[in-house]
Amino acid sequence: MIISRTPFRVSFFGGGTDYPQWFHDNPGAVLATTIDKYCYITARYLPPFFDHKSRIIYSKMEHVQNVDEIDHPSVRETLRFLNIHQGIEIHHDGDLPARAGLGSSSSFTVGLLNSLYALKGTMATKEQMAREAIHIEQNMIKENVGCQDQALAAYGGLNYIEFGRDGQLGVRPVTLSKERITALQDHMMIFFTGFARTASQIAVHQIQNIPNKKQELAAMYHLVTQALSALNANDLLRFGKLLGESWQIKRTLSDKITTSYIDDIYDKALKAGALGGKLLGAGGGGFILIYAEPEKKPLVRSALKGLLEIPFHFETLGSQIIFYQPNSGVVA
Repeated sequence: MIISRTPFRVSFFGGGTDYPQWFHDNPGAVLATTIDKYCYITARYLPPFFDHKSRIIYSKMEHVQNVDEIDHPSVRETLRFLNIHQGIEIHHDGDLPARAGLGSSSSFTVGLLNSLYALKGTMATKEQMAREAIHIEQNMIKENVGCQDQALAAYGGLNYIEFGRDGQLGVRPVTLSKERITALQDHMMIFFTGFARTASQIAVHQIQNIPNKKQELAAMYHLVTQALSALNANDLLRFGKLLGESWQIKRTLSDKITTSYIDDIYDKALKAGALGGKLLGAGGGGFILIYAEPEKKPLVRSALKGLLEIPFHFETLGSQIIFYQPNSGVVA
């Protein structure tokens, strides 16, 4: 039996410039971090004692005889990619709900790759997991996804990631002192807006709008550099205000990104003293990041008292194998 643990991510700046439809002709970059909320994937070879050959357990349970019968797209295509046809059991658990703007789909794919490689007796590198997850999601599943979520899930940490037209994926850790990292975390709050959505369905509208939104996407790309400069200067107030600027641009990329309900949440936070923030992920719902000075947090909580706040910390490890017993389930 193998168990992998793969973090979810919080993206601060540059979202939208990580789509191939953008960075094949323009520079793309993001500034984002992983957090201590995880996707857990358990995998083992299934003993041949059942009517079914394989069992896949997530929000539903699938009993199948072959890979082609699997409904879950990531499980089906990852097994195809790794050429696994033996009977197998895969079980998923997550700390937070899926389709909520934290890159959970890519965390699942990266974690599944990590678990299945370990089951085959191979140790996958972080770059390998990131690139293969991108290939599976974009080319095999045909999802409308970018490239930041897979890289963050695989590598972990607070990173500046560059995307190049030749498929370049440059992951550069942001090197801040422990004190600055703690101070940055202390300015952040995450609230659940109370409903989820499928990122790919939202993203398709944003991708279709790319030819008409070049000025906005270029501005979002340049905000990444400005945010890095603010962090290096320890100007945390500036960082928060830049988050607000980025959100105002992002919300114009598609009419599917925000709603009057989300706008009302954001406005209430600002009136309570928040400096900025943004909806996480492609848009439409899920989690919202609010950036406020620590002394203003109680006022923000009071203004948003109807929403569930999610406590979190940054994490630095990325996808990990946390349990390894490769012969479990194998019958001699």
